[in-house]
Amino acid sequence: MKHLLFALASTVFSFSLTQAQTSIKIMSYNIHHCNPPSKPDFIDIDAVANAIKKENPDIVALQEVDVNTGRSGKVNEAAQLALKTGMKSFYFAKAIDHDGGDYGVAILSKYPLTETETHHLPMDTTTGGEPRVLATASVQLPGGKVITIGSTHLDAQKAHTNRLLQIKAINSITREKKQPMIIAGDFNAEENTEVIKTLDQQFKRTCGSCKPTIPVIKPKKAIDFIAYKPQNAFKVTKHEVINETYASDHLPVTSILEIN
Repeated sequence: MKHLLFALASTVFSFSLTQAQTSIKIMSYNIHHCNPPSKPDFIDIDAVANAIKKENPDIVALQEVDVNTGRSGKVNEAAQLALKTGMKSFYFAKAIDHDGGDYGVAILSKYPLTETETHHLPMDTTTGGEPRVLATASVQLPGGKVITIGSTHLDAQKAHTNRLLQIKAINSITREKKQPMIIAGDFNAEENTEVIKTLDQQFKRTCGSCKPTIPVIKPKKAIDFIAYKPQNAFKVTKHEVINETYASDHLPVTSILEIN
């Protein structure tokens, strides 16, 4: 009987811990293919992994990720970062071929990722822009709640044509998502632009008058954002731009969201 009571108590305690998660921490990080700006020919996956581990997010949206490219030593950076950060799941979404391998965005998660998809975003071919994607996945949180996470990186061309096409496509793609959704990434656009105003039509950003994220030394522009929908799905309890100036040419961004 004592063994039975102990087993029941352990089960109830474990169940209570599983149900206890009431918030989620998200990180968005353009990792510059793990190439520190101060070392042009050096790949430092550990530096990016350490930056992530220090913040201990539940889910990370990564941009500028190399998989098996020559310039990054034929390493799968998404897999290596998942391994080095202790993330249980990852998904890489290829945007383009690059240097004998693949280049794109990724999602790392402490929790299982399912229904992973790569959505190819539109581009005006006359602009000389670069193809871009939106990666999406379903994430089952402790306690059973399921949300959708998205990672994206909009075109960096000076003309905003492609970015506007791409954010409109993202709104169209994600409009059909029935689960609460969080999107994060490098939008290559500041918050007073038409691109971010279009994002704001469907998503609520975790910051207003956002602190700059680029360049890492004396940053001047905020172009890396985290946003969610619907507005009543979450409540922002903290938004922060992390002062990590070595690992990449972007500062990472984190947000803690209370789950409603």
